Amino acid sequence: MAFSELLTLHAIRRLAGSRSYARGEDYFHGEQVSELKTGKGRIVATVYGTYPYRVVLRDEGDSIDYACDCPVGQNGEFCKHCVATALAWLEQEQKAGKEKGRKTGRADTGLTGKDLRAWLLLQEQETLADLLIEAAGMDERLSGTLMMKAASARGVNLVTYRKVIDQAIGIDGFIDYHGMYEYWRDAELALDGIEDLLDKGHADAAVELSEYALRRLEGAMNNAMDDGEIGMLQHRLEAMHLKACRKARPDPEALAERLFQWELTGEWGTFSGANKSYARVFGKRGTQHYRELVEAEWARIKPLTPGHQDRNYDGKRYTITRMMENLAEQDGDVEALVAIKQKNLSSGHGFLAIAELYRKARQGDKALEWAEQGIKAFGDKAGSGLQDFLADLYHRRKRHADAMALIWPQFVQNPCLETYQHLKRHADRGKRWPEWRDRALRQLRAAIAAETRRNAHARWRDAPLKDHSRLVEIFLWEKDIDAAWQAATQGGCDQRLWIRLAGLREDKHPRDAIAVYQQLIGPIVNRTNNDAYAEAAGLLRRIKQLMGKLGEGRDFRRYLTQIRVEYKRKRNFMKLLDRLG
Repeated sequence: MAFSELLTLHAIRRLAGSRSYARGEDYFHGEQVSELKTGKGRIVATVYGTYPYRVVLRDEGDSIDYACDCPVGQNGEFCKHCVATALAWLEQEQKAGKEKGRKTGRADTGLTGKDLRAWLLLQEQETLADLLIEAAGMDERLSGTLMMKAASARGVNLVTYRKVIDQAIGIDGFIDYHGMYEYWRDAELALDGIEDLLDKGHADAAVELSEYALRRLEGAMNNAMDDGEIGMLQHRLEAMHLKACRKARPDPEALAERLFQWELTGEWGTFSGANKSYARVFGKRGTQHYRELVEAEWARIKPLTPGHQDRNYDGKRYTITRMMENLAEQDGDVEALVAIKQKNLSSGHGFLAIAELYRKARQGDKALEWAEQGIKAFGDKAGSGLQDFLADLYHRRKRHADAMALIWPQFVQNPCLETYQHLKRHADRGKRWPEWRDRALRQLRAAIAAETRRNAHARWRDAPLKDHSRLVEIFLWEKDIDAAWQAATQGGCDQRLWIRLAGLREDKHPRDAIAVYQQLIGPIVNRTNNDAYAEAAGLLRRIKQLMGKLGEGRDFRRYLTQIRVEYKRKRNFMKLLDRLG
């Protein structure tokens, strides 16, 4: 049976109920249905409410199947989003022929684009101008394009260009993801106009307008849900500005000061690293002035020593530090870079940064000295990065015991698979893993026992008394399946690990796997969403296969009947069970 017979207004009302139908009708009339597609017995759409929701309607022969990823839809109901999608499809079907004609403009005339062009070429200029002005009055994008071309033909009229930039790039209100493409498209046209000016030799105007457009774009960044489009516009404008500056050759000191202030105070990284990218434009005079401005600002920054924090720390300190580092890197001066890093030794990271600079410069002794100073200053609070760095230096000098003294506390603080693996990598370098492994497992078991005692006296009663998940993960990583199973059965583990364990025991211990899967069906189904139902149905398929191999097919059918009775109200889950037979 076709959709046209199944998806009638009466059927939609019956499936949804009065309340969902009324709310879905509001969504439909509010034009909140988007990306409506049909084919292969499916209708798919995105409906925008509080969030965008995906709706799928399927032709099941004599009935309609439906799914929506909203909370109501995941509970198996024909929600308001399904209603809105169904109504949008009905309207599309009823107006298909008429809409097609309206979109192509040739349903009644039979004209092609070639025919239309031939007719336009025969018209008087005045007629064509009137047609364009009329069209521009209904299309801001076309209007902006024409205004820029007209302004370019009459010379450089910066007022007109700024007006077009304001219309295209300035934002009144908020732009969400769905309006971002149109914004990006209109902004690209405005940028095309600036680039056209540059290509026609108006480099000075292009410099001024690209800076003006960047200011407007930075304002837009605070009012838009950007998915990379604004970043592309920013990159294009910066490249255009640099190209225009190379042609216009503005006063180097004035340009250096302008870009310095922009880089220092801007929120969006505009003109970051200007000293490198504008070096040829700045020349000696501009570069020297830029350096003087940076160094003067840097002199105002207070040094931070271990244990001291800058209460007024903000982005400006980070930015001026980066600008100083760029200058030092440009000079290739390692000691200058170290001096810059020394201005912030408030954490272990500052010592690490200096040690890494010296190691990169192949000055190993200095790298070791700074790393040890950092550990001495901060101890266990130095951070794992500095600890790992110094441990590596110790290993290289065959000081394996010193290295392990740095790595072991990391495992004690957070005994888990990741730190266990990290411990092994370092212990292997000294060929002492077996003894460190025993020590690590004892430490982890002691930590689990301590957590068990704390949870037993906790105020909440849902806290697990024992959980051997970390032990299970470690044994699975070591491919010791029997040890992992023993740890799980003794102390429990999380659902993900139980499923993994059961899968590994299916061949040799199928009854163990069946018991695990059966135990998990209930908690999974009770999550009450379509993904959970699919996961539970997948476990039931595995139970069916395993019981079939054991010759217990009749027992499985009885078990499946019990599941049907227990969860009969979960309609979407029942549909999945129908496929199990």
